[in-house]
Amino acid sequence: MGELEGKVAVVTGAGRGLGRIEALELARQGARVVVSDLGVAADGSGRDETAGQAVVDEIKAMGGEAVAHFGDVADWNDSKAMIQTALDSFGDLNILVCNAGFCRDRMIFSMSEEEFDSVVRVHLKGHFCGIRHASEYWRNKGKAEGSVYGRIISTASEAAIFASPGQPNYAAAKAGIIALTNSAAQGLVKYGVTANTFMPRARTAMTMTGQTAAMFQKPEEGFDVFAPEHVAPLISFLASPGAANISGNVFIVWGREIAVLDHPRRAAEFSVDDAWTFEEVAKKIGGYFEGKQPIKDSFIVPAMG
Repeated sequence: MGELEGKVAVVTGAGRGLGRIEALELARQGARVVVSDLGVAADGSGRDETAGQAVVDEIKAMGGEAVAHFGDVADWNDSKAMIQTALDSFGDLNILVCNAGFCRDRMIFSMSEEEFDSVVRVHLKGHFCGIRHASEYWRNKGKAEGSVYGRIISTASEAAIFASPGQPNYAAAKAGIIALTNSAAQGLVKYGVTANTFMPRARTAMTMTGQTAAMFQKPEEGFDVFAPEHVAPLISFLASPGAANISGNVFIVWGREIAVLDHPRRAAEFSVDDAWTFEEVAKKIGGYFEGKQPIKDSFIVPAMG
């Protein structure tokens, strides 16, 4: 019997890549899974239901239970129908893993309005819609029963920390996902629901396009650091009963490593005896940054292990 026996999970973007790996792992641990996937390409184009259905078939072939949902995670009604699919098919909802998204990379001075809006929409609003509808169900059930089993697991990226110069849309969306998820963690804790975010370093359709493709190539031999399978154990653990006291955290996972990020902290503090003046700001703030490198030394980057 798996750690998630009897639980019901919804996984978005589950037709390929990380979502597929996570859906299969949750099923191996005993969860019944809603495989949600619109079947778009890495840039958001096209529609293909065959990938999502193939994952459902994989889960059933290994003795698990799964159903498919084909919809737009960032569409209010499609997302609501996704959550309802879990309730109609399996009678409950316990786990929501949000993955769905795509990239449209461009430097800030070249990015179009559509390229910005579409990426922020699928990632940030796509997370919001799923979390919003799931949390309403958990809140209502929690008020009636006192407590529920709820797990929200969001997918961000280190682009949110390092502010990738070619991804102003993606970096902004991923930073927003962290804030959104931590807000949900605080709002839902009294009902027994946890919410955490992870940042994967893994070979996916998105990482195998553009500038990152060379980094994430599969090695000809030896340990495959960026194999997406390395991410799955963290996700299944965060979804498990053993993670009931873990909420509002951000993890980086890849290869043999898992890092837990600290919350942002003040790097330095300054004050004056009276009101600030231009001269005092120049003296104290200008003095603090004197000799530091622009951009590089202005970021406080969490240590990784």
